[in-house]
Amino acid sequence: MPIAIVYMTLDFGYTSTTQGVILSSFFFGYLTTQVLGGALADKYGGKLVFGTAAALWSLFTFLTPISAKFGLGYLILCRVLLGVSEGACFPSINSVVAAWFPTEETSKAASAILSSAYLGIVIAWPISTWLGSGPFGWPSIFWTFGLAGLVWSILWQIYAKSNPNEYSGISQEELDLILKSKQKNLPNENLSYHRIESSEFVVDSAINENNNVNPNASLTNLVSEEDNELGSETDTLLQKNLTLSNPKEIPWKFILSRHEVWAILIGQFCNAFGNFILLNWLPIYFLDHFKLNLKDFGYFSMLPYATQGTFGIIAGIICDHLINKLNVSVRTVRRSAQIIGAVGTSIFLLSTAYLAQTPMQGIILISIGTALNSFFLCGVHISQLDIAPRYAGAIYGLGHTFAAIPAVLGVAFTGWVLDVTNRNWNIVWLLVTAFYTVGSIFFVSWVGHKVIID
Repeated sequence: MPIAIVYMTLDFGYTSTTQGVILSSFFFGYLTTQVLGGALADKYGGKLVFGTAAALWSLFTFLTPISAKFGLGYLILCRVLLGVSEGACFPSINSVVAAWFPTEETSKAASAILSSAYLGIVIAWPISTWLGSGPFGWPSIFWTFGLAGLVWSILWQIYAKSNPNEYSGISQEELDLILKSKQKNLPNENLSYHRIESSEFVVDSAINENNNVNPNASLTNLVSEEDNELGSETDTLLQKNLTLSNPKEIPWKFILSRHEVWAILIGQFCNAFGNFILLNWLPIYFLDHFKLNLKDFGYFSMLPYATQGTFGIIAGIICDHLINKLNVSVRTVRRSAQIIGAVGTSIFLLSTAYLAQTPMQGIILISIGTALNSFFLCGVHISQLDIAPRYAGAIYGLGHTFAAIPAVLGVAFTGWVLDVTNRNWNIVWLLVTAFYTVGSIFFVSWVGHKVIID
């Protein structure tokens, strides 16, 4: 849409304020299914939730040109429904990552998956520019990607699995590695927070008669005497239950009482203000500020996301190496990643606004900024996997709900600012910098570093 909206404006004569409303309407729907999608994925598995969401958002993508022809109201409704469908995407992915990857690889895995979204932009925006300038015009952008998404969603439902123990092709060695890693990161002192239930048995905290956690209690001692008769077979089932089973209930009251969770929520809120403005308005900024040719702006605009996607993968590898090989504390790594993302993006964004004189200078400066922005993926975006892996989808969904609020307001507000200030982009980038700063202060102060609930 950030590319297509430029071509659509030529046909329909949208003002910047109207463009902002169209772009932000997606996030009205997007915020409604964040928590729901994560909770459903945690309970029923990410395969079904993510696959269904992908099929629905592909359908509404395909229907976008038709809705636009009927009128602005129909277009906005279609965008809202597209957002409702896509809202379950990243929360359900977090649930899959929590189930599939050893704890030592979560930074790398999550960063690689989230970075793929930016690498997708690298592919999609040039194709969209080519299609929009072609004989079939801007509607072909939505038809092409809508059909591609529908095909992909079918393949996902056929081949994907929510948990590794559901996948027949996994080796026992790899499955044991995943289970062992997650069991190792479940400290005894945290077992007293909540009761873990499954259809097989109930596990209670190892608490002594003084109501204190017994650090010497083994996992088999946590099982009832009747279950202990099952011997080693029970141990195996217990390990599987603790690490891979989907929770029956989500303890929202406890989750919302923790400052580690609020570090994520506030961080997501503030980061999203800047990130979604960049995502939705950057092509128009290059077209408007640097006077690019309409046939070229999509190719220029994708370069910052090429660096962001590439460095996102590198950032994940660096963070995992620091934690697992150099024994740097999780908290230090998460804090550092957040600071690098906020400060780096702000410096180079403002440098573009005040120093860049040519399109190439602007592209280079913003590309460096977005490369550093990728470190957010190892900060606020990964923290729920550190503190609550079994509820990672739900917490990430809650965080993305908070993130969708400034996405709605910030994207629409940007269009209004441009109309009333005679297109003064510097005001927009100063606001982005301010939000990055506030979010980082809260995240650095409250970020968690160990499991607080399981």
